[in-house]
Amino acid sequence: MLFIKNAKVYTMAGEIIEGGCILVENGKIKEVGTDLVAPLDAEIIDATGKNVFPGFIDAHCHIGMWEEGIGFEGADGNEMTDPITPHLRAIDAINPRDEAFPNAIKGGVTTAATGPGSANVIGGSFSVIKLHGERIDDMILVENLAMKCAFGENPKRVYNDKKMMPSTRMGTAAKLRETLAKAVEYRNKKVAAGDDASKLPAYDMKLEAMLPVVNKEIPLKAHAHRADDIFTSIRIAKEFDVKLTLEHCTEGHLIAEHLAKEGYPAIIGPSFGNKSKFELNQKTFDTPGVMHKAGVKIAIMTDSPVIPLEYLPMAAALAHKAGLDEMEALKCITINPAEILGVSDRIGSIEAGKDADIVIWDGHPFDLQAKVDYALVDGKVAYKRG
Repeated sequence: MLFIKNAKVYTMAGEIIEGGCILVENGKIKEVGTDLVAPLDAEIIDATGKNVFPGFIDAHCHIGMWEEGIGFEGADGNEMTDPITPHLRAIDAINPRDEAFPNAIKGGVTTAATGPGSANVIGGSFSVIKLHGERIDDMILVENLAMKCAFGENPKRVYNDKKMMPSTRMGTAAKLRETLAKAVEYRNKKVAAGDDASKLPAYDMKLEAMLPVVNKEIPLKAHAHRADDIFTSIRIAKEFDVKLTLEHCTEGHLIAEHLAKEGYPAIIGPSFGNKSKFELNQKTFDTPGVMHKAGVKIAIMTDSPVIPLEYLPMAAALAHKAGLDEMEALKCITINPAEILGVSDRIGSIEAGKDADIVIWDGHPFDLQAKVDYALVDGKVAYKRG
């Protein structure tokens, strides 16, 4: 049992609590308030003068799949041998012993959605994981979160070099449509077969992996930077009646009103760094503010290792500097990603009953000089500044 007292608590579920207390028991938040009494057997953390936040959440990164300082041996995020690989699973490539994990915790980031990169039209499944632990099996919050798909430059470049389809945007869209159509047909045959095993279609591991998509159980997680690619992802999602989240959305500020009408959530970034390819030529930290004002549900990503995961609060701070309201910027790395990822019943805010993923800061996390004093994951101290 752990008791945090005298803190300024940003619950992300309502008003900021001055002089707030949090009681943690069995890995969960038991109580939050101002006049709580610490149980006699509780470990007490006096957070006078400190700011307390829920652990930050990155809704799109590749932590553990491109390991720090290793190169090829630690690069396991893109299977660049086949443009259609939905049967790949992030959890089989994530190395929780990578130093990026403790670095993220020290930066106040306790949860991430991580998965394959964007070399393939369909890359495989993303997972939501806690960032503290030794074995990935014990860190999983959602194993099969979403199916990664990619539009634009990356699949074009990878497969043009191999003299394979797709080498055009038309080819990328056609490959995705073909796979979705086959998955629908495969599903329908399985349904029609009922209990008659002799009528079942031949087992297809790729199409099995696509069934949660066409059954609207998980979304397509669509890598799309340019406006036309964003619209293509929406066109195909509507054509096959599947769920969709817009990933990167670099030109989202140019089409914000359209996206607001469509109603799909957007996970924006990475907006820090150079414009390394043509489809990033409109990259700006203005994007989150413009899209929020238009009415789009947004989160902010690092795309780690593009931006190291510990700098997620910096990315949100720069979006705030560019015009996004401060509390909305904080929501973009707490409750908004939790809701977009479908895990807001567990994380994203400091409320009774939720996982005790709590970070104590010596300042405001948007201040580059601020440091994390404590980071709790499931109620256990994952980091304590010495």
